[in-house]
Amino acid sequence: MSISGKVAIVGAAQVDVFRTAGKSPAGLMAVAAKRALEDAGLRLSDVDGLFTSSSYYAMPTLTLGEYLGIHPRYVDSTSIGGCAFVAQLAHAAAAIEAGLCEVALIAYGSTQRSDAGRLVSIAEQSAYELPYGLIHPIGAFGMVAHRHMAQYGTTSAQLAELAVSARQWSMLTDDAPYPTPLTVDEVLSSPVIASPLHKLDCCLVTDGGGAVVVTSAARARDLRGDPVYLLGAGEAQNHRNISQMADLTTTHAVHSANRAFDMAGVTRNDIDTAHVYDAFTISLLVLLEDLGFCEKGEGGAFVENGRVAPGGSLALNTNGAGLSYTHPGMLGMFLVIEAVQQLRGTAGRRQIPGAQLSLVHGMGMTLAAHASAILSNEPSA
Repeated sequence: MSISGKVAIVGAAQVDVFRTAGKSPAGLMAVAAKRALEDAGLRLSDVDGLFTSSSYYAMPTLTLGEYLGIHPRYVDSTSIGGCAFVAQLAHAAAAIEAGLCEVALIAYGSTQRSDAGRLVSIAEQSAYELPYGLIHPIGAFGMVAHRHMAQYGTTSAQLAELAVSARQWSMLTDDAPYPTPLTVDEVLSSPVIASPLHKLDCCLVTDGGGAVVVTSAARARDLRGDPVYLLGAGEAQNHRNISQMADLTTTHAVHSANRAFDMAGVTRNDIDTAHVYDAFTISLLVLLEDLGFCEKGEGGAFVENGRVAPGGSLALNTNGAGLSYTHPGMLGMFLVIEAVQQLRGTAGRRQIPGAQLSLVHGMGMTLAAHASAILSNEPSA
């Protein structure tokens, strides 16, 4: 039994502003949900499956369901960090295929920037790292960067190439938060936050909300929105604390990606656009290697010379993603939405002509949890 091609994303929308004054995380989810349902040509009363994850709410499906005034018959509040919403695409597909729900709403909202550090996260604190001075998450990624540099000769200038490329993509959006170019020298001259990572190696901190609507492929054909089909999916996890990561340069994204590609029956060479979680330049570099776009240790050379910038050989994070467009705490939702826009041909100036197949990969915590999805505007490869 396979979920490949059995469901489609039929609605997608985001509330993506740099600062959302006066809105709660649930309020942002509600606005995004309304827009996504309108995009699909469905009503809130059609939703019978509710999926969300949150660092604000201990019981997010209860909070969101009450806020929306709906009583779903199937819920999922998977909590594996920023990749939760990519994983929930497969969870929704399985639930729909099993007859547990028919229309699944996956939503996320955050006021992380407006909170300006005042949020008391419901996430547990690390008893093994925090008391000893490791600052989450930047300290962990500084360790990863040091190890990758020592083991493979990766340089800070190579990491900076990823931030520069992200800015170039972001400048092709209509609402770019930083609509000016970035140079490698500017990245390297920005303050060091956690050696060897600089300020501009780090993702933005923004508010934002997003939602997608998923239903069966059969029902999708009769709806308003152009369907984007889920062809493959995979999940994996390898630790909770960075101190328990067996190899700081290799993650279990290898396994989640392989599962997704195997289910979809496609290869890396078939991918038209890639949307990969980029909380930090080093995390993106490691994931590019583990996802199979280059060999382990070759990520630094791979991203040089504009290879992942507009016009390069790999269309990576085509709206600038976390490094240069938005990062409201959990980025996975926005990676999915950007992939949907590319596959629908509605990405404007950043549109990749003829895009038919996209990889979305989400990361949770410090390279700890992983979810990969292969999306297409055709029901089969």
